[in-house]
Amino acid sequence: MPQTFDTLASLMAHGFDTVIDVRSPAEFAEDHIPGAINLPALSNDQRAEVGTIYKQVSAFDARKVGAALVARNVAGHVEGPLAEYDGAWRPLVYCWRGGQRSGSFASILQQIGWRADTIKGGYQTYRRLVHDAMYIDPVPHRLVLLDGYTGTAKTALLHLLAERGVQVIDLEGLAAHRGSLLGGLAGGQPAQKGFESQLAQALAGLDPNKITVVEAESSKVGQIVLPKQIWASMSAAPRIEVKAPRAARAAFLREAYADIIANPAVLRKRLQPLRNLRGHAVVDGWEALLQAGDFTALATGLMAEHYDAAYDRSRKVNDRTWLGEVHAETLDAAGRARAADDLARLIAAL
Repeated sequence: MPQTFDTLASLMAHGFDTVIDVRSPAEFAEDHIPGAINLPALSNDQRAEVGTIYKQVSAFDARKVGAALVARNVAGHVEGPLAEYDGAWRPLVYCWRGGQRSGSFASILQQIGWRADTIKGGYQTYRRLVHDAMYIDPVPHRLVLLDGYTGTAKTALLHLLAERGVQVIDLEGLAAHRGSLLGGLAGGQPAQKGFESQLAQALAGLDPNKITVVEAESSKVGQIVLPKQIWASMSAAPRIEVKAPRAARAAFLREAYADIIANPAVLRKRLQPLRNLRGHAVVDGWEALLQAGDFTALATGLMAEHYDAAYDRSRKVNDRTWLGEVHAETLDAAGRARAADDLARLIAAL
């Protein structure tokens, strides 16, 4: 019988040895159950082919063609990635709706002797549970936001806090973006659904009775939109501010954005949208510093003429509860370690 999961926690604690996503590679790339492996019952092209036959010919012909393709594909998986598993292996198989693809795949595995099962409702069951956690159910965790001007090493400090036993969630890491105009990373961002899966998994692994520290963000991280309940919880959360001299922040930004600095053409392109906001003269000045290779001065100019002003405006508009502040005179490795120690002591006292 297909396995029924009523909560995200019960699905995450499924107890099977391996979760197999038999959807197409394109479906898997957009989103999947964390930890699942992709052994497609149909490739991207095959899925499109069967869908066309279903619409243009008949459901019977589509099933007949699909069955032959699935059988050949499963045979390849059994001879390949699954060849080394012994008879005690217990796989949990799912497709889009928990229908024919996963049913056919699991049936073949069962005939071999493996104790395979499927998920009732397939991926759609999992997606509904994630959606409820992100958009319907209030977040039960006690969030505290790590706030401060651009360049105060907040993301780096999050990771240092985790090393000191503090619960954290790195939204920028999950979104594969540093959360600013210049913050794009090589490889691009995950799909929105994929981000929500990673975030739901991260929250599920944390104790809701303990403080969880999250970096203060806008409602979007790059192109990723923070889900409704997460944003609501963050908007109401108290904050700790990290303060550092602008010179220390500029030095840190030069280190943190080394990948962007290494490609001046990309950096120049990313500066162009600011012409309408800050004016041509200001952006021309930044480009002159870029041309001269004076990246520390460029970082200082971006903070003084763009980022700090935007941060100051947001502080005036939004009511915020402050729990304290930490001062870092430097933001090199030693300075970050001292700031993380101070933050950890402050959080422990809350």
